Amino acid sequence: MDSALEKDIQDAVKAMQQGLLIAYPTESVYGLGCDPKQPAALEKLIQLKQRNPEKGLILIASRFEQLIPYLAEIDDTSAARAKKTWPGAVTWVWPVNKESFISPLLTGQHQSIAVRVTNHPIAAALCEAFQGAIVSTSANLEGTPPAKSAHGVRQYFSEPDQVAKIVDGVLGDLFKPTPIHDVITQAELR
Repeated sequence: MDSALEKDIQDAVKAMQQGLLIAYPTESVYGLGCDPKQPAALEKLIQLKQRNPEKGLILIASRFEQLIPYLAEIDDTSAARAKKTWPGAVTWVWPVNKESFISPLLTGQHQSIAVRVTNHPIAAALCEAFQGAIVSTSANLEGTPPAKSAHGVRQYFSEPDQVAKIVDGVLGDLFKPTPIHDVITQAELR
């Protein structure tokens, strides 16, 4: 990883620690992210996107262990099915850990949370540097096409206080958003 990208990642981590929003490339589109443990940042992200808060948000991680605080224990067979697709471009809806405080802005109206162990090198490096899972939702206003470049993010969110740091990089090779499956029923949700 080159030093400019390393600096961008460190700047993005600092922004998230301060409760600010970032943008970064993922497997198919640019994502908007923040620290999932900061409700004010989650609220800002939902308002910025004009997203229905009942939908919930996706968390990405570089390792499964970063997701454990958010997830309920499930049967080994179901968990193994999800884990064998990771790291990779498959998102799984998993029952939420009711013992942890998890913002309802993450889960929306659901008793579950969407999670992915990403194989995108920049997104994974962000999670590693942050030492935890981060929010990942498409960088766009609700109902508009997701941004596919740093320039596209700037076009959507041009005000200086909207997105604190945009990590510039290449998208993965998916042409559409990652598929989403239910970890218990295996149903394809997207």
